[in-house]
This record gives sequence, structure tokens and C-alpha cells, in this order.
Amino acid sequence: MQKKLSVGVLGATGMVGQRFIQILHNHEWFDVKVIAASPSSKGKTYEEAVKDRWLLDEPIPENIKSLTLHDVNDVKGISEEVDFVFSAVNMTKDEIKKIEEDYAKTETPVVSNNSAHRWTPDVPMIIPEINPEHAEIINAQKKRLGTSRGFIAVKPNCSIQSYAPAFAAWKEFEPYEAIVTTYQAISGAGKNFKTWPEMVGNVIPYIGGEEEKSEKEPLRIFGSIQGNEIVPAKEPLISAQCIRIPVLYGHTAAAFVKFRKAPPSKEVLIEKLNNFSGIPQKNNLPTAPKQFIKYFEEDNRPQVALDVNYEGGMGVTIGRLRKDNIYDWKFVGLSHNTLRGAAGGAVECAELLTSLKYIEAK
Repeated sequence: MQKKLSVGVLGATGMVGQRFIQILHNHEWFDVKVIAASPSSKGKTYEEAVKDRWLLDEPIPENIKSLTLHDVNDVKGISEEVDFVFSAVNMTKDEIKKIEEDYAKTETPVVSNNSAHRWTPDVPMIIPEINPEHAEIINAQKKRLGTSRGFIAVKPNCSIQSYAPAFAAWKEFEPYEAIVTTYQAISGAGKNFKTWPEMVGNVIPYIGGEEEKSEKEPLRIFGSIQGNEIVPAKEPLISAQCIRIPVLYGHTAAAFVKFRKAPPSKEVLIEKLNNFSGIPQKNNLPTAPKQFIKYFEEDNRPQVALDVNYEGGMGVTIGRLRKDNIYDWKFVGLSHNTLRGAAGGAVECAELLTSLKYIEAK
């Protein structure tokens, strides 16, 4: 790419917005030109707005500190300055749906971390290695919106990244039923231990709305385009429990799965994991992991402390694959929830859409 695309980050001051800033500040393809947040932050420099609530271990990027925050509601003004935007706004679902469509209708593509449009029938929800073909629904969406280049694309919930890639790698064996329990980091709630001291040494066996997302979103990822909508797959049927644990980064999943076709061996299942790849690897997209999934032979892996940053936090690690007494196989998966699961996944999605010519310079 000869010239970088100009990018806006909506909701730049929250935890996911901060992660967007951290990933994008020296990106090969994208240049952050506009940062936006709530009206109360308008006119402040980014450093002024977040200095007392910067949540990441990495420092605020020097080239972003002095940028002045815009009001996220200034759709027209922001759209005139950028080629596309990332969305991590903190609003109600109805407000998010409206503002993201408003940006799209200014011919500004929106790549969203939010859940508001994940079930809009013609909005693709993409894990780039698994379902890049869903980008084709954008053409139908643009017809509905009356746009020539403006559209919305979203990434799925962070927690499914720790097990859905394994199901995708084993697609030929037809996984049809699964039980999954996810053990989720507190940063998934936009917090750290300083802002959520109640989580120190604690476990909370409930995360609002998370179990429904964990059961249904993989089916949309595995679905197909039929007419002007994406129709979810019917399998695998998933039963999920989601638990908050005292870990800062990293969602771990314990998964049990049944196959319609018996896999030849454990070794074949592992080989399918280690060799699973897609367009991001083929096209060497800037944030894509070189190896999407890595299997660990050790009984005590993957571990958050050792493995959450595998491939810069963009890879998925799997371990403890073994036969089960009730289901066919069981395993443990791990993914970084704010990198692969949130901002990083959205950035890789934007890279995919750029490589496919859905996002271009205005």
C-alpha cells in the first residue's frame, strides 16, 4: 500500500478504544487522523482525557497524545476527514445502531467492536481466518443503505475466539454438539484490578448476556449468505456457561464436542489445528498471526501467564485434547480478549476488507 488510509476511532477513551489507539499508532496501512468520544471530552487532548484512566500497560503513544478529541456525534465533520472509522462507542444498542448507520450513510465504512449490529441480517460478522466470504453481503447492505462505499462490518464476541476456531479447523468432521465453559478476564468488562478491586481473589459465575452470545454467535460465523442476509448454521448446538475470574487479560474455554464423522486420530485433530489458516496468513495482513492456532502438547498448557500473548495476542492456543466419556473429545482453549477478541480482531477485519477492496481511499 503506497499511501496509508486515514482512520477515525470512535469511543477512543474507553478500554477498547485505548487498545485501538495502541494497535493503530504505528500501523503499516492505517493512520489515525481523528479520535472521538463523548461530548464532555470534546476539545481535550487525548492525553488530558485519558491520563488518569489509561488502562493499558503500554504508555499512551507519543504521536496520539496531542490529538484533539472530537464529539463522536459530529458525524459529518469526522467523516470528511477520514476514509473509514473503527467504532468502540459506549452507548445504548439503539444509539449505536443509529450512529454507525449514520456514519455509513456518509460513505464512511464502519468496522465495529460493538454488538449492536451483530444480528443485522446484511451486516457481516467476521473472524477473518474463518468466514471472509461473508464480506460479500456488504453489496446487499449498501443497496439497503443507498450507499456506494459506506457500510458496517462487525467482529464477534471476544469469548468465542477461544473455541470457535477449533470447531472451524475440524469442520470436515462435522461438530454438531458442544458444551463450553469460558473463564473470562476482567478487562472484558472494560476494567482492571484498580477499577474493580472486588474481583481480587474472587470468581463471579455470571456475565450478563454472555452465554447467549457464546451459544449463538458461532452459528452466525458458520452460516451462509442466502439472498440478502446471512443465515446462521444450525450446528453445532452449543450450551455455554460464562464465568468472570481474577485475570486481567485472556479468556480460557473448556470445551466438549461431539462429531458426526469420527476423526481418524488425536494426531489428525492436532494437525488440523496447527495447519488451519486463511486469507490473513496467505496475504500476510499486518496484524495477522503467522500461525493462527497453536497446539500445546504439555498437560499444563495453555496458561494465561505464558500464552495469552502468543503471536502478539492475535493467535489462539489449544491444549489438553483428549477423549471424553460422554462427548467425543474435550480441550482447553485460550485467546487474548482485547487483542484477538476485541480491537485487534476489528483491525484485522479492516485489513481483510481493505485487501478485498471493500475499504479504499475516498
